[in-house]
Amino acid sequence: MKAVVYEQYGPPEVLQFREVEKPVPKDSEVLIKTHAATVTTGDWRLRSLNAPYGFRFLMRLMFGFSRPKQPVLGSELAGVVEAVGKDVRKFKVGDSVFAFSDVAMGCHAEYKCMAEDGAVVAKPSSLSFEEAAALSFGGTTALDFLRRGKIQRGDRILINGASGAVGTAAVQLARHFGALVTGVCSTANVKLVKSLGATHVIDYTQQDFTRSGETYDVIVDTVGTAPYSRSKAALKEGGRLLLVLAGLPDMLQAARVSMTGKRKVIAGPVAVRVEDLLFLAELAEAGEFKPVIDRIYPFEQIVEAHRYVDTGRKKGNVVLALGK
Repeated sequence: MKAVVYEQYGPPEVLQFREVEKPVPKDSEVLIKTHAATVTTGDWRLRSLNAPYGFRFLMRLMFGFSRPKQPVLGSELAGVVEAVGKDVRKFKVGDSVFAFSDVAMGCHAEYKCMAEDGAVVAKPSSLSFEEAAALSFGGTTALDFLRRGKIQRGDRILINGASGAVGTAAVQLARHFGALVTGVCSTANVKLVKSLGATHVIDYTQQDFTRSGETYDVIVDTVGTAPYSRSKAALKEGGRLLLVLAGLPDMLQAARVSMTGKRKVIAGPVAVRVEDLLFLAELAEAGEFKPVIDRIYPFEQIVEAHRYVDTGRKKGNVVLALGK
């Protein structure tokens, strides 16, 4: 089968197409023929070793010190079950599904094996394969942080970086939970963020939300530009700052502020649950949540897709179409 591999860290040009052995599902696994996958900021970080401050060494320890341990990137996909192991009961050949391999990666390939009790869920009929492929990364990240931030109906929530994969998911999910959403984005993305359900949108090129005098119950920073030192003036007493992207100093400060202050700072890895994928699928089926697709590239143009993600200007998700 065809897969895209990288054998060294670096720019998009380190990616190469290779013929590799097609996987065979184990007794409790399903083999998925991939119809669509995504290129996320996670793929960019692993490929380039661009880690938040203080985590580059740890990233090398986890994913390969001198070269990648897992040569195939890609954490989310959508496709059709082609084969099942003898013990599989939840899925059958021909089922349309989407899946999230998270840090195990391996989705930038024509086929992928996943455990049937892992992060594999029936594809919502209301979504295309391209849309379903983009459900997991942004959706599970936003959902986990909102849950840890104990978002409640009526909360005033500000989402910094509201036009990215996590940001567009967070706007829709916060709206679903009954929060009053303010999004922060660039001029070009104001209309998009409003269309997702934000009550107010701040163009960061024109206004600094930390100096507006407004305060919020929850602030979500998806892009790493609103640490506690900058955001605290905009956070109510008892408020929660959710640092989706945080360096080591920010994480150490988060623990200190949460223990000693009147506000909480929440950071750290995301917990991925199959139940979250099911919840996102239900919302998508009900029309309450839909991944934002910026661009769709043919699989053969994966280097160009990575180049675009590297610019930091994508809106929502970048998708790879592998065909049906």
